[in-house]
Amino acid sequence: MKNLIVVFVLTISVLSCKNQEQKKDDHQHHKVEKKETSKKKPLSPHTSTMAMIGDAHIHIDYSSPGVRGRIIFGGLVGYDNVWQAGAHNATWIETNKDLIINDKVLPKGKYGFFTIPSKEDWTIMINKNWNQHGKDDYNENDDVIRFKVAPNISDKITEHLEYKVNKISETEGSISLAWEKVTISFPFKINQ
Repeated sequence: MKNLIVVFVLTISVLSCKNQEQKKDDHQHHKVEKKETSKKKPLSPHTSTMAMIGDAHIHIDYSSPGVRGRIIFGGLVGYDNVWQAGAHNATWIETNKDLIINDKVLPKGKYGFFTIPSKEDWTIMINKNWNQHGKDDYNENDDVIRFKVAPNISDKITEHLEYKVNKISETEGSISLAWEKVTISFPFKINQ
């Protein structure tokens, strides 16, 4: 009878340990899966660019979508339609000094940056409403500055949308946008 009790206790102990090991394995497997999904990069990462031109600080904030083998302009981004010039929320530009863009004064502040791409030229709109999702609340009446630029087409592909603020001198600079095979650029001056 003693032997039977010892065998019974040992059997219960072994089964209990196996059950604990199984739970431990399940738990660790769950952690590994979770770790792998957290490594996934966003398709349109949030980013920004900025520069000092003299004592003017110009900052552009945007989400940077990738080409990923798609036709972008005239495809994903339709011609002759308002585009928030990025992914997700509208791209915004902020300056701590008044700028002169296309012979018009852009007062210091924060603005939405929108475009209307087309084959021949692009319309650039700098808009009072900087805090909006996409172009959902875009209103032409809120444009502070609106002008056209000619796109430069290249054989080289820029995989992710990229803005640059380029310093030309202590009082002049340019802003450029490049994505897919298209680059647009326009100059500005610091209003002295």
